[in-house]
Amino acid sequence: MTEAEEPIRNRVEASGLVTVDLAQWVQIPTLVAVDLASYLWQGWVLKEGAFREALQTWNEEAFAGKQVALHCSTDAILPDWAWMLATSRLVALGASVRVGNVEDVKNQLIADQIRSQDLSAFRDARLVIKGCSDAGGAVALSVLIERLQPLAASVMYGEPCSTVPIWKRPVQR
Repeated sequence: MTEAEEPIRNRVEASGLVTVDLAQWVQIPTLVAVDLASYLWQGWVLKEGAFREALQTWNEEAFAGKQVALHCSTDAILPDWAWMLATSRLVALGASVRVGNVEDVKNQLIADQIRSQDLSAFRDARLVIKGCSDAGGAVALSVLIERLQPLAASVMYGEPCSTVPIWKRPVQR
């Protein structure tokens, strides 16, 4: 058989590399932002009575079954009870609450999803973290490498045809 007659071989497939695509595990959550800054008197002070009244205007239709990012977009110092009152009301309306801006809460939720994955199938594997995943980002990738490094033989980033080495288990002597 001449070189021209040899069958085409997929060297990436034959390499034993396992591609990890975060998008298969992670659901990017839809969040409702609640900014406590809008309840501040003159932009700096939270008055308990007025705040309690405002919380009663929140309705189940707006929050039931939703994930809420509770935050304050100003530099005002809010009393601890304000966070508790707002969270208590939101939970009573059927919401799930995380404190932080939308991006921070999204990252918290994605990190939780990655931490909840059973990664035992990746023990001693040569992994490539897919570089073009919609579920990536600094937080997600940091949590992922933290979870995979103790298990995998090696971890790379990118696509199987073009990777950046991230970590390789040292050779035991």
